[in-house]
Order: sequence, then C-alpha cells, then structure tokens
Amino acid sequence: MAGKLVIFSGPFGAGKSTIVKHLRDIDEFALAFSISATSRPKREGEMEGKDYYFMSVDDFRSRIEDNDFIEWEEVYPKQYYGTLKSEITRLTREGNNIIFDVDVVGGSNIKRMNRDKAISVFIKPPSMEVLEERLEQRKTESEESKQKRLKKAKLELTYARRFDHVITNDDLKRATIEAEKLVRDFLTE
Repeated sequence: MAGKLVIFSGPFGAGKSTIVKHLRDIDEFALAFSISATSRPKREGEMEGKDYYFMSVDDFRSRIEDNDFIEWEEVYPKQYYGTLKSEITRLTREGNNIIFDVDVVGGSNIKRMNRDKAISVFIKPPSMEVLEERLEQRKTESEESKQKRLKKAKLELTYARRFDHVITNDDLKRATIEAEKLVRDFLTE
C-alpha cells in the first residue's frame, strides 16, 4: 500500500541517515525520501532538491506564515528545518511510501498528525561518549558547533519515549537489520 510514512529521528551522529539510506535502497519498500527544507547554508557537496531545499531565513519564515509546512522547527538560532506539504503531496501522488530523516520535534509532529499511516523510529547512540567520538571522527564540526550539537543531543534523547520504536545503534549492521524488519512489518500490515 502506498502513502505510508516511515519516520526516523534521533541525535546528529546516531546513524539514522546511514540506516535511512540503506532502507531507501530496498526496492520492495518503494520508499521515496522526503527532502527537507532548511535555512542553513549549503555545505560543500550538497545539492538543491537532492539534499535539502535551501532557502533564506526570510523565505522560510514567509513559508511558515503561509502554512506551507507540515512541520518545522528553528533548530538553532536562524537555522530552520521543515517538511513542505508540497513535498508530501508530490511523493504520495507518485505512488510512494515516504521515508523521513528528521529531527525529533519534526518526527514527533509528523507521527502525531498521521498516527495510523505512520511508524516512528528513534535511533539512539549507545552513549553520549560514543556520540562525541562519532562527531569528532567526522571532522565537520568546530569545537563550538560540536558542543552545541552535544547539548542538543541530550535534549533529543528525552524524546525517545515519544516514538513507536527505539533502536540503539551500538552495532550498525544489527541496527540496520532491526530497522529493516520494523519497516517491512509496517509496510506489509
């Protein structure tokens, strides 16, 4: 059945994007990726309409006022992220199930608004120490940015109980297999 929503959330560095990419590669799931909108600057290698829909802070705020988002959040000062209603409409019309890789507030909101046709999965790091190691290994964050992300991660971990399922990513292969089983069971209900 098309039109089901598969929501993955968790702290930055928990492994959710890697798991989501794996699930998107499974043809039988027919999962189309919901591209989020953001007001943050484009990073090297990112592409408009593939990684995000990039927009200015003013444009993002205008789209909020126009009620163009199914969910949105100001994750950091003047850094907005959200899911455009038009993105959901486009993907559903194409006959897809939709997979989301969103922050915990966005994931909670999408689930709340789509209870029966959505599954929500929280990807949790094994510990804050492991999360910090993962952030350091990426070498994409300044010390200030890393500390901001770690502080936010502590808050995000308190959202885990709001999700249908929690997967602790202490072993990526096991976590991916667990996620695959949850999604397969949900899509074949």
